[in-house]
Amino acid sequence: MIDINSLPYFNLYHHGFFRTAVATPRVYLADPKTNSKEIKTLILNAVSQKVGLVVFPELSLSGYSCDDLFHQQSLIEESLNQLNILIAETADLPIISVVGLPIKNNNKLFNCAAIFSQGKLFGLVPKTYIPNNREFYEARYFTPADPNVVEYLSINNQDIPFGSKIIFSVKNIPDLKIAIEICEDLWVPIPPSSFAALAGATVIANLSASNASVGKAEYRRQLVSNQAARCLSAYVYSAAGVGESTTDLAWDGHGMICDYGLIVNETKRYALESQLITGDIDIQRLVQERIRQNTFAQSQDQFSVEIENFNKINIALSLYGDSVIELINPPLRFPYVPQTVMDRSTRCQEVFEIQVQGLISRIRFTGLSNLIIGVSGGLDSTHALLVAVTAIDRLQLSRKSIKAYGLTGFATREKSIDFFNTLTNQLGVSGEIIDIRPSCMQMLKDLGHPFAEGQPVFDITFENVQAGERSNHLFRLANMQQAMVVGTSDLSELALGWATYGVGDHMAHYHVNASVPKSLMQHLVDWWADHATDNEKLKLTLKKIVQTEISPELIPAEHNGQIQSTEKVIGPYELQDFHLYYLTRFGFSPERVAFMAWCAWHDINSGKWPELTLFEKHTYDIASIKHWLTIFIKRFFEQSQYKRSCIANSPKVGSGGSLSPRGDWRAPSDSKATLWLDKINLIPDTVK
Repeated sequence: MIDINSLPYFNLYHHGFFRTAVATPRVYLADPKTNSKEIKTLILNAVSQKVGLVVFPELSLSGYSCDDLFHQQSLIEESLNQLNILIAETADLPIISVVGLPIKNNNKLFNCAAIFSQGKLFGLVPKTYIPNNREFYEARYFTPADPNVVEYLSINNQDIPFGSKIIFSVKNIPDLKIAIEICEDLWVPIPPSSFAALAGATVIANLSASNASVGKAEYRRQLVSNQAARCLSAYVYSAAGVGESTTDLAWDGHGMICDYGLIVNETKRYALESQLITGDIDIQRLVQERIRQNTFAQSQDQFSVEIENFNKINIALSLYGDSVIELINPPLRFPYVPQTVMDRSTRCQEVFEIQVQGLISRIRFTGLSNLIIGVSGGLDSTHALLVAVTAIDRLQLSRKSIKAYGLTGFATREKSIDFFNTLTNQLGVSGEIIDIRPSCMQMLKDLGHPFAEGQPVFDITFENVQAGERSNHLFRLANMQQAMVVGTSDLSELALGWATYGVGDHMAHYHVNASVPKSLMQHLVDWWADHATDNEKLKLTLKKIVQTEISPELIPAEHNGQIQSTEKVIGPYELQDFHLYYLTRFGFSPERVAFMAWCAWHDINSGKWPELTLFEKHTYDIASIKHWLTIFIKRFFEQSQYKRSCIANSPKVGSGGSLSPRGDWRAPSDSKATLWLDKINLIPDTVK
């Protein structure tokens, strides 16, 4: 038995992912022999695609719409006979298969799912709820399962578990636990899979024969998606298609693979031939979600009686040892940014409204209607200014109550000043530029810094003197004008500790951007330009700001001929936002996050890009990912938590989380990053 930890690094099974498949075979009614051959072909197809679990439709060996033919002994016997042949003929394949057939037991006929792998039948799961209304007449043939009974049937001189309360655990894949329900079981008020999930099942397989009718497909999608989300599970749903009887019904072969509420793949409905779809599910994520959502455990306690008598059956599965098995559906390169234009617009509007409402509430509570904002002409301060303008408009106050200050230092670019002037003039706010160099020079002289003596020393003190002076000006201006300082720092900067302690990019009276990542911030400003203004000059300037290289503008460009680049120091925000999301939202280990990043970023065509993305397409090899992930871990886990422990109030805007100690993230300020850095050593430098 191969353990997943012994698999190669670039193998998806090594990282807690599991590849599943939904098969929709062409059905030959009352012809188990031909059906078995069709099923075998699809199993071989699944194996060629490195699938670990394949699910077939309800009664797939016999056909679902056999009606009174189910009372024929020949059909019952031949279905079981072909199951045995199918098990024997696939014995050397590293895959778990689930097929449907009628099974006779104690003078009753049951609509069953058979689960088998590597030459062994592991269990028979009968259907719990038998529909007998409208077009369904299943009670004419089948008996419902007794959910309180798990017994054993003798098949080929082996005792086979028989019952609806069975969970099949794959011993060498931790946390992969499979439960089965059949068609109507999903449509009842409390599906059997609800109790199976509480009993530990992470993957639900549903063998279905749901017929086609107008509007039914979307309802099916909702059922599957909602059940997977509620159960914090994956849901693999297969349905009967071409070949079933069209005497009174039609069949669309609607199959789906759903991972925690997200349908990752779906069959083509009304296909005229057999088809197979595959999808990778994230078992580790499901378990992490269950750990975090404490109400899941509370439900386990509440329904302890219903889940205590589940029978646990172990399966040892041979695993694909290929050196490289990438994810079929790589993670989104921009997990904070919706893919489609419509979804992205909806997200941006929602985020913006949360920010505006938060600021409005703080203005009303403090009674301070004047707002102070340091506007550098960069992305974050621009967006904060847009939030402030909208909040003031909603309160029906004058935009002149917004006091925007451009605090120019030793490295401020003319382009930034132009951006400042355009923003303040076109938005109609109070704008003033203050040259902070004289006060900075005084501070540098007081410190005895070499720059004050004419030496080109651009160290951290030189940078932070400017940052500190900007903050000092803003807070003292707020004192003079009975105003509130609106902070601009974003989630990505706070994660990487890219903020000078106690100054403007770290401290304010109220932050509006603190839970907005940089990758989403770019879309927010672009969205505002497209939807909130008809001013073409303002719109053009906003779009230029979005595309401008991010810089703190603290070290003069003439020092080395290059503009000071934030991303050259702390890493590309697009990649660091990816790391931030998966390390904090799900708690994944660094070597797993690196594998996910590699799947998403190593090829120009890999991953999923939002439509009309603002980002230039980049690629990152595993060595680059490892390098920037190491920097992220050092800065996030060891070097900057003390800054996050005392940040100002700010509204949480999304499920991606915030880093406020009063919100999603609580961590000690003096922890070490050794544990995570040790995991970095497990990441190879090249693809082998």
